[in-house]
Amino acid sequence: MKTSIHLEGKVAIITGASRGIGEAIAEGFAAHGARVVVASRKLDGVSAVAERIQAAGGEALAVACHTGKSEQIDALMEATLQRFGKIDVLVNNAATNPHFGPMLTADDGAYHKTFEVNLKGYFDTARAVARHLQQRNAPGSIVNVASVVALGAAPLQGVYGMTKAAVLSMTQTLAYELGSSGIRVNAIAPGLIRTRFSSALVDDPEIHQRVLSRTPLGRLGTPEEIVGGALFLASDAASFVTGHTLVMDGGLTLATL
Repeated sequence: MKTSIHLEGKVAIITGASRGIGEAIAEGFAAHGARVVVASRKLDGVSAVAERIQAAGGEALAVACHTGKSEQIDALMEATLQRFGKIDVLVNNAATNPHFGPMLTADDGAYHKTFEVNLKGYFDTARAVARHLQQRNAPGSIVNVASVVALGAAPLQGVYGMTKAAVLSMTQTLAYELGSSGIRVNAIAPGLIRTRFSSALVDDPEIHQRVLSRTPLGRLGTPEEIVGGALFLASDAASFVTGHTLVMDGGLTLATL
């Protein structure tokens, strides 16, 4: 049997899609046949992404959505269903990391904001899409973008790392509980990817060099290099894959010393 990786006939929501990894995934999904809904807190950014997708011949809808606010997730679902009639795939990618420094110095505002977006937002959006799929009695795929900082100590990114570790736990439990409904739930754990979101790390010469010295491929990743993993997990080519975390880090996590 010949299996090709595509998303033809599927509708996919990608959160945090105004730039970086989310933008690249949205454009990659559209290029492989999906009708995509690109969501972000500010409409301007995702509108530009949707326009580029449409100019390339794809179908896209831009929606402003702060995933930390449940009422905005409801509006995202409603807009998607009104335009495309269904949802097959969710990529949870919207994230924030307002505190860079030792965990004990994080103020309450930064702490709560990180959990609101990175964990509550992921869970609430996943739950909304899963309920929709169950109501349709349809299979589907949820892909949670986590991080390699979820896999061990995360110096200077401890609060962010806690939320991403919780995302991996959530991924596994949802995969277990939703498997009987034909809904697959997987995660991606990128290493250091060159984006505006990671600029505090990328632009710090000491951190940048330390990461490169521990990465067998000897370089940082690009958002486009995460697309293939997301596309595979979202597609029917991964129909027997659930509860898995796909590490995409250039080999960074291979180092033990």
